[in-house]
Amino acid sequence: MEDISQILDSLNPIQREAVAAPTGHLLILAGAGSGKTRVLVHRIAWILATQQAQAYNILAVTFTNKAASEMQKRINQLLDGISTTGLWVGTFHGICHRFLRMHWQEAKLPNTFQILDSDDQQRTLKRILIAQGLDEKTWTPKQVQHFINNHKEQGLRPQHIHVEAHETWLKRMLSIYQTYDEHCQRNGLVDFAELLLRTYETLRDNDALRNTYQTRFRHILVDEFQDTNTIQYKLIQTLVGKDSHLFIVGDDDQSIYSWRGAKIENIQRINQDYPNTHLIRLEQNYRSTGTILAVANQLIANNKKRLGKNLWTAGEKGDPVYLYTAYSDLDEARFVADKIAEWQGKWQEIAVLYRTSAQSRVFEEALLQRNIPYRIIGGLRFYERAEIKDVLAYLRLLHHRHNDTAFERIINLPKRGIGDKTLESLRATARQHQCSLWDAIQHALASQQLTKRAATPLLSFSTFIEELSQKIAGQPLHEQIKQIIQQAGLVAHYQKDDPVDATRRQENLDELQTAAEQFEKLYYSEPDIISAFLAQAALEAGEGQSQAFEDCVQLMTLHAAKGLEFTLVFLGGLEEGLFPHQNSIDEGNLEEERRLCYVGITRARQTLYLCHSENRAQYGQRSNAYPSRFIAEIPRELIQEVRLKTAFSVKSSVAIDASFQLGDNVRHPTYGDGVIIEQEGQGELMRLRVAFSNGTSKWLLLAYTRLEKMG
Repeated sequence: MEDISQILDSLNPIQREAVAAPTGHLLILAGAGSGKTRVLVHRIAWILATQQAQAYNILAVTFTNKAASEMQKRINQLLDGISTTGLWVGTFHGICHRFLRMHWQEAKLPNTFQILDSDDQQRTLKRILIAQGLDEKTWTPKQVQHFINNHKEQGLRPQHIHVEAHETWLKRMLSIYQTYDEHCQRNGLVDFAELLLRTYETLRDNDALRNTYQTRFRHILVDEFQDTNTIQYKLIQTLVGKDSHLFIVGDDDQSIYSWRGAKIENIQRINQDYPNTHLIRLEQNYRSTGTILAVANQLIANNKKRLGKNLWTAGEKGDPVYLYTAYSDLDEARFVADKIAEWQGKWQEIAVLYRTSAQSRVFEEALLQRNIPYRIIGGLRFYERAEIKDVLAYLRLLHHRHNDTAFERIINLPKRGIGDKTLESLRATARQHQCSLWDAIQHALASQQLTKRAATPLLSFSTFIEELSQKIAGQPLHEQIKQIIQQAGLVAHYQKDDPVDATRRQENLDELQTAAEQFEKLYYSEPDIISAFLAQAALEAGEGQSQAFEDCVQLMTLHAAKGLEFTLVFLGGLEEGLFPHQNSIDEGNLEEERRLCYVGITRARQTLYLCHSENRAQYGQRSNAYPSRFIAEIPRELIQEVRLKTAFSVKSSVAIDASFQLGDNVRHPTYGDGVIIEQEGQGELMRLRVAFSNGTSKWLLLAYTRLEKMG
């Protein structure tokens, strides 16, 4: 490289200060859109170009393989003619794998050790559970996997975990952990969490090896430091020698993964663990308008536990941030879809963000109605989610016993002790008699071809389905779904299967009940409401979301949005209990919820809509919703409120007549004459309960009801 000043030329003054700072420990507090990756890349290039160290002396840690690859590419472009051979750039897992391959003997591993991915780890644990004679309903592989990985990420082996004499569950878990550890050691297997723990232990316990790497890595650079967990922080500490220089880049205001083990305390304690660490704040934002940044700054200032910074831009002030108060979650989705339909640019410049995955359903339906292409980022469409398909499979089998696909999905959900051999025998019986798997149960039981051990759970299953069928007969669709979830014990099953993911699944099941209730109100006149609902679910799941390269609107949770940016952003569901989420409020994690909102706001480049509803269907019922405290924390002068006079578009051609009152005599084309005895809601949500002369009474959604006032 002929002129090293070129490395600094494209940087702003603060970026230049960070890149060219004298050696020593540095904490770069990099705000959203402030060019943190740019600074990290240019810092490495500067160290090499100024000959402060060779590539061999540099370790750079990122959080994704994509980021590591991009970093290596950009360094090479900056350092035309300067060798980067020996430079270590990678993720924590990638670097630890490289270390263990080089030092397998010191790590007490065979040189042919194999990595267990998540699925392989679960299968290994399943075999151990079976060998120990443990009931899979009580001891699920996923639950045990979570327990083991969580403790490894804290740097804890079984012998390091204190257990009281009365803690039988913990004793058993530790026994399984110990057996699993021994199995992996015997067979040369290393799971993802083990990569980090084994590397840390090897460096900690081998003075010569630790000194070698502390001497080698004079410059240790770590990106996204706010997302590090306990074992990752310990690894960094182990590698930092007396002559090492830390260059840490992160943003405590964007620490949103505590549920994944990330410790915001790591970035906040750097100066305590490494005194005289120099702090540089990157506050100039190159993404968003001045107004959007002002909103973000005012919001996050309400957090007390932060290092503190204030984003600013040399760009335009831009439009105000828009606040839409919807009548309902349906109205919110229709408003968003209508605004998107007006968009003149590419669909891919638009993002709809929400707190929970269950919220996607109403947005998906609104976009489908307008033929607007969309894609769910980091997740599945609502009706493609496993827990939703599980319940619908139950509903299908209850509605039609000869649906073999539904039968196969739920026969062992939750676990009923029906083994693969029994299932294969059933399939053979079905082929022999040319009948459904349901009828094959009856044939198998009648012919006594199965052992008692195999026949008993089959009889129990068929009896359960028949009894549940009788129990829900004649009930409304949403109540049938509620009973299926409860009677089948699905929530408890998901809790045991994957405790970390159980809350999200519970929310999706609640949303399914809401979807069913809304469907009933819209299509109450359908002769077979269950078949109609199942058909709609199948069609929506089969639409096929747009591919990654297609021009489409991006739908995602706020957690999935981190690191992305869009021209137009809609942030939906800003209501107490939803965002901030009630679980986080109860657990004292309000500041992380606020950081999550901050992340959502700073995804927007030009235009941002904040949306909340006065009325939302949640947990299987519709109730009043209250604006999020986050809205109140934004100064009014930065917000322009929007409330359209006709914010909803009704599929039916029936006009909404607000003149209906209690006691009015009315006529319905199907149910005949009646009188209004109850009324609730307003606008599109106005519902009337009518007592008809035939002795029945029905709740009718006025927007979709052909109701005529009589006299």
